[in-house]
Order: sequence, then structure tokens, then C-alpha cells
Amino acid sequence: MSTLSAAPMPSLSHRASRWFSRNLIRIYAGLAFIYLFIPVAYTFAFSFNDAGKSNLVWQGFTLDNWKNPCGAPQVCSAVANSIQIGLLSTFIATVLGTMIAFALGRHKFRGRTSTNLLIFLPMATPEVVLGASLLAMFLNLRVNPGFWTIVISHVMFCISFVVVTVKARIASLDPRLEQAAMDLYANEKDTFRYVTLPLVMPGIAGAALLAFSLSFDDFIITNFNSGIETTFPKFVYVSAARGIPAQANVIGSAMFFIALFIVIIGQVVSRQRKKS
Repeated sequence: MSTLSAAPMPSLSHRASRWFSRNLIRIYAGLAFIYLFIPVAYTFAFSFNDAGKSNLVWQGFTLDNWKNPCGAPQVCSAVANSIQIGLLSTFIATVLGTMIAFALGRHKFRGRTSTNLLIFLPMATPEVVLGASLLAMFLNLRVNPGFWTIVISHVMFCISFVVVTVKARIASLDPRLEQAAMDLYANEKDTFRYVTLPLVMPGIAGAALLAFSLSFDDFIITNFNSGIETTFPKFVYVSAARGIPAQANVIGSAMFFIALFIVIIGQVVSRQRKKS
């Protein structure tokens, strides 16, 4: 009577190789997140630095920077400028971009293909070229660079991102929902107000958040067309030679956590809607 021999135990190197192959994606994702968040962690850590005039070397832990985020000269005025410019350009770009997205996504007209191509040009054009071109245009029109030239410049490149985002949302809509509303005697205005717009609103909100973030942290185009106006990215660039003030790190960290909070709230609301 023959006896079955026990299967040989895999070697340690073989088991390690199998574990590595099964967890390769997790390892890669972990390393990618570490790579992305190291600058954020550095910024957050140095927001507590008792730096004095220079914030290049760790001097000690303090909470004074968070208690007085406007302690550095001009930092809060620069942030206020960036917020005002961001809100204005976001509102204008979102309204215009949404209308363009509906026109391109729902209607057929002569020049539609060319318009689609033109919409992508600001996204594909290097910011140095776009900023220099806008500055040349303003100077030829004898418009002094300042607050409103920044707003116009930001609206120009933010519209493309709004159109692409909202158009993708429109393309994903089920046209049968609008047809069902009209079958129930809703006119075009009511169908748009109560059916189409609520369905597109998540895309519009996402496009607005994207436009604001692009406007708030833009430096290259702003630097060309700002004149004597100072925005937060421009303030950080000028201050970088002597070490970015700890108050700027405080504001940068606060903006990061606010954005993270908004994303988390959006995910929670989305999951609650799916469950209901």
C-alpha cells in the first residue's frame, strides 16, 4: 500500500515573492501617497516653527503662528486678493462654461467641432505663452495690469476646465428622464429646472471647485498680468528667498484641510444619497 507524501513547504523566498506580487498595487499606492504628502507634511510641520525672520531651519515648536496667521506683513492682504479673484473668476467661468457645455452637449450647430477644439486650446497652451500673450494684449489695449486683468486672465483659462467637466456630466445623463418629465406635461423650462439642472448640479459644483483651486494657486499667468497686485502664490514666491514665513505655512495648511473637509463631506453626502 503506497503512502501519499506530504507536499513540500514553499521556501521563504517563494512565499515572500507571492506576498509581494499580491500586494504590489498596495505598496505602489502607499509609496505614491507618501510621495504626494511629504510636501504637505513639511508645510504643516513648519507652520509650528518658532522661526522669527527666517523659516528655513527648525527653531522650536510654537502655536503663535496659528494664533496670529496675519503676523507676517502683507500675507493676509495677499490671501484676501486671491480669494476675491478666485470667487469672481470662478463665478464668471462657471456661468459661461456651463452655458457653453450645454450648447456643445445638447445642440448641433455650424462650427461645433471647431468650438470643441478651441475650448481645449487654453488647457493645452503652456501658461508662459498664455500669460505673455494676455499681457501683450492688455498693453496693446492700454490697460494697466492689476486686479481686473488677473480676473479676466483666470476666467479665460478656467472656462476650459468648467466646460470639460460639465460636458462630461451632461453626456452621462439619461435622456429618458427628461422625456418622462415632458410626458407628464412639464414644459421645457420646468424640465430643465426640476430635472436637468439638479442632475447636472454635481458636475457644476465640481467644476466650480476645480476653477477656484486653479485660480487660487495660479502663479505664472498671474505674475505676468498682476502689475503691483499681490496674490498669495506671488507672495510665497517673493518670500521664498528668505524662507517662506510660518504664517504662509499656516494659511497653506488651513487651505489644504478645508479642501480635504469639503471632499470628505462630498463623499459622505454621495454615499448617503446612494443608500437612500
